[in-house]
Amino acid sequence: MNAQTTPFFLEGGAGQMQCALNVPINQVPVGIALIAHPHPLYGGTMDNKVAQTLARTFVSMNYATARMNFRGVGQSEGEHDHGVGETDDMRVLLDHMQSLYPDVPVALAGFSFGTFVQSRLQKYLAEHQRAAQRLVLVGCAAGKWALETVPADTIVIHGEQDETIPLGDVFDWARPQDLPVLVIPGADHFFHRKLHHIRNLVTALW
Repeated sequence: MNAQTTPFFLEGGAGQMQCALNVPINQVPVGIALIAHPHPLYGGTMDNKVAQTLARTFVSMNYATARMNFRGVGQSEGEHDHGVGETDDMRVLLDHMQSLYPDVPVALAGFSFGTFVQSRLQKYLAEHQRAAQRLVLVGCAAGKWALETVPADTIVIHGEQDETIPLGDVFDWARPQDLPVLVIPGADHFFHRKLHHIRNLVTALW
C-alpha cells in the first residue's frame, strides 16, 4: 500500500492470520477501521484495490486501519469458511486493535464478500453492546450471501454496471431497511477508473 504499512500476524481460529496496519502520520488516531476484502476463492486479498482504497481513505481521516487476509489467502492459514470463521477472525483482529487503541470508535468497511463478513460482525457487536460507529459497504454482496440488517447511517456504494452483484439485488436488500444506496454511474464491480468516487463519498459523508 505504502511505506507506512506494518505487517503483523495474529493467531486466529484456524491458525496464523496475516494482517497489515496503516496509521496516520504524526497524528493520534481518532478511531479504528477494519477493512474486509472480497471473496478469497475468486482472488480476493487484503491488497485488492478497493480494499486498499478504503484503507487509504480511513487513514486520511486519522483512523488506525487494519486489514487481514482471510483463511487460506496469502500467509493466512486454514480454509475458506463461508463467512463464519472469517467473522470470528475479524473479531480477533478487532480485539487486537482495541488493545492497541482503547476507548476510540470502531468503523467497519468491506468490499463484496467482505460486506457480508462486516454485516455479521456488526450484528455480533451490537448484540454484545459493542456496536461499531459506522459501516461502509462497497459492492454490497446482497443476493449472494445473507447480509444482515445494518444501521440506518451505513454508507452503501455500488456500481451501476456491476456484473457480479446486480444493482437490483442491492435495492431488494436495502428497500425494506429504507437504506439509501449510492450508485456510481458506469462503475463495474471492481470500480475500474472509479475508485476516487469511493474515497470522495466516504470522506464527504463521514
